[in-house]
Amino acid sequence: MSLKRSIWESSELPGPPVYRTFFNEQIDLFSMRLTWLGHACFCLEGSRKVLIDPFIPEGTLPVDPDIVAVTHAHADHLGMTVQLGKRTVAINEIAKYLAAKGISAEPMNIGGSITVDGVRFTMTPALHSSWLEDEGMGFYGGTAAGFVIDMDGTSVYHAGDTALFSDMQLIRDLYRPDVALLPIGGRYTMGPEEAMVAARYIGAELVIPMHYNTFPAIEQDAGKFKQAIERTTSIRVRVLSPGEGIDIGPGSTGE
Repeated sequence: MSLKRSIWESSELPGPPVYRTFFNEQIDLFSMRLTWLGHACFCLEGSRKVLIDPFIPEGTLPVDPDIVAVTHAHADHLGMTVQLGKRTVAINEIAKYLAAKGISAEPMNIGGSITVDGVRFTMTPALHSSWLEDEGMGFYGGTAAGFVIDMDGTSVYHAGDTALFSDMQLIRDLYRPDVALLPIGGRYTMGPEEAMVAARYIGAELVIPMHYNTFPAIEQDAGKFKQAIERTTSIRVRVLSPGEGIDIGPGSTGE
């Protein structure tokens, strides 16, 4: 099954018309497998296997990805990127750091888009800090970011570590993600209350919470977050256990 999207594909959102810029692009539609490995680490498995923020506390990732995407430089997100040695998409400063370590890195910056092996990455803003921590006092790791990742006709927004910001509505208008991966831990990112507003701003049909309960400082009740959103909106929330996956996208059952 395939879908032809022209360069002026109008949305049905209220307000002024907005457009997505797919230039007569032929897009093959397949179900994608999304697995939460813990903390902010997800694997998207479709025509390619994409690993986002490869850190889990156990230190061993049961995934052999084709592409790695890193939202920012903190150790609980950069994780095992160097050890994996895979082609990595990251902001310019992190990409230069990785290239110096022999990693094939794809540099980009906020607002930019690149396509790697048929997977489209768009780098979105995130309100957070970023610091490369593994050499002495460390050094600046560029701006923290999120990603909208388009693969096989399904769009996933990984917010990275971020506070709530009103321009999340532009992510909805421009990219219309099918799934939003949102931090709810509080303290270092937005908490459940802010993430509820973020979910409404972004407008994805499915929200999956992340970046919580890894450490005592970010303990949260994801079940209450789910109940609150589903009671007040039409958005579905899926609370995953580490290592649990679901099918998303065209033809999927959501299991």
